Amino acid sequence: MKNYKIIAGIDEVGRGCLAGPVVSAAVILKEGLPIKNLKDSKKLSFKQRVEISEEIKNKSFFSFGIASVKEIEKLNILKASLLSMKRAILKLSKKPDLVLVDGIFAPQVQNKCKTIIKGDEKIKCISAASILAKVYRDKIMIKMSKKFKNYAWDKNFGYGTKQHIVGLKKYGFTTIHRKNFKPIYNMLLK
Repeated sequence: MKNYKIIAGIDEVGRGCLAGPVVSAAVILKEGLPIKNLKDSKKLSFKQRVEISEEIKNKSFFSFGIASVKEIEKLNILKASLLSMKRAILKLSKKPDLVLVDGIFAPQVQNKCKTIIKGDEKIKCISAASILAKVYRDKIMIKMSKKFKNYAWDKNFGYGTKQHIVGLKKYGFTTIHRKNFKPIYNMLLK
């Protein structure tokens, strides 16, 4: 990686959710501006992620890419995740020589990409992307929880928790539920 001058990290959030979009963030950290507590977003509290995300924004070039529920249903979750990553990379104001991608799949872009399993635990720019994507998506789901109050999205962010499943069984699905995901799909079959 020494031969690359501008390296971006990218990660997505929301692949396993029952509701809402999948969100990716791409991050190029600015040199000489260290950020404390950069780690996998899942290992930080909501409050810690929000605080660190502000520092990341001040010390990086970053962008977001989103794939909607309709796109997830049309393409499938993997292709939609890669689409959100591609959108994030294309929106970066600075063009990276290398994109480090969390996981085993990389989006189809002109930039050179390298996949890294558990990259959000190992590579700082991927950790930063993980945090930004998580905070951005969580805020979307908190906003949606005000419109759809019966699913506890302000706490579970669209994941299939017990509260969310209880809400689904009692009130049915909403316009932002992923209808081809098993719990919702099974409800449609009844």
